[in-house]
Amino acid sequence: MSDNDLYIGLISGTSVDGVDCVLVSFDASKPELIASHFEESPASLRDSILMLCEGTSINLPSLGDTDVAIGKWFAGAVNNLLAKAKVSASDVRAIGSHGQTIWHQPAGDNPFSMQIGNPNTIAQLTRITTVADFRQRDLSTGGQGAPLAPLLHREVFQSDSIDRAVINIGGIGNVTMLPANAASLAFDTGPGNVLMDYWIGKHQQKRFDEKGEWAATGSSDKDLLHRLLNETYFALAPPKSTGRELFSGPWLERKLGELGKTINPADVQATLVDCTVNSIADAISGLFPPEEIYVCGGGAHNELLMNKLESASTQSSVFTTSQLGIDPDWVEAIAFAWMAKQTIEGKKIDTSSFTGASEPVMLGGIYPV
Repeated sequence: MSDNDLYIGLISGTSVDGVDCVLVSFDASKPELIASHFEESPASLRDSILMLCEGTSINLPSLGDTDVAIGKWFAGAVNNLLAKAKVSASDVRAIGSHGQTIWHQPAGDNPFSMQIGNPNTIAQLTRITTVADFRQRDLSTGGQGAPLAPLLHREVFQSDSIDRAVINIGGIGNVTMLPANAASLAFDTGPGNVLMDYWIGKHQQKRFDEKGEWAATGSSDKDLLHRLLNETYFALAPPKSTGRELFSGPWLERKLGELGKTINPADVQATLVDCTVNSIADAISGLFPPEEIYVCGGGAHNELLMNKLESASTQSSVFTTSQLGIDPDWVEAIAFAWMAKQTIEGKKIDTSSFTGASEPVMLGGIYPV
């Protein structure tokens, strides 16, 4: 397979449940998924990451140790993927590693977005050139640095005749508006699975609510939903992006504490589903009603969420991206394989309609073997 245009994409998202790892061929007009691998995050490493994401008790030894530990974890996932696919490292042109976001601060005097997962470690342990740190160059031009996965949505999902929207529901949700005859637009809508994951972790010691089954046993609380959706972020105009530094367990606990009443935990979970659905539906309705909506990310497996999203999207047909030929579980990882390809080929990317960047730039730094 040495003649193929093979790249690997890596992403551990806001949920910190594991790393998605894909081997992709770009020989054809649409990315071809050759192999995929999901490696669950080790419990102790996940705890360290979530501690860093809280931003309260960080120390440099912990930060450095976790950075390298993630690099080793990612490299192990790549090597497991290659073994599964029976492909040699020498056949892969590059790895695109998003890294693990621990803090995202696109405003202020010195905007930054910090992803860790040491790319030197990944390159050394896999013997594959690694492209990483995709967000900083965008931020240096006045962009938000996020969301970036919509770059792939625009590349492969846009139609010449149909107005579409692509919704990625990971820990954070984002929407890509792809009108047939106008400029595309993308931004983070707010919480995807992150609050639901926190709440079920607290009450049932599970990493996620499979198919939304626990939430389905509860009833949404209107008072809590109103308080959640009253967050300033939802009213901001794009470009905008967010993460755990805002939508977190402590944020939810504060909102619950302000209510002045106790809510059954299952009812809270049901309300969190509605918060995700409403914030996405409100974001789309404020723009234009697409004919088709395609969902990707872990939220595509939450049957309750998908049903509610379909009910809320009265002017649109709702599908997953599998209808367009790409499994919803792997879209985001494929996006970073695609971005690595652009960087390796020296191509600048116009992110202005997604992040607000002032000029096209090459995204990411290259760490050769």
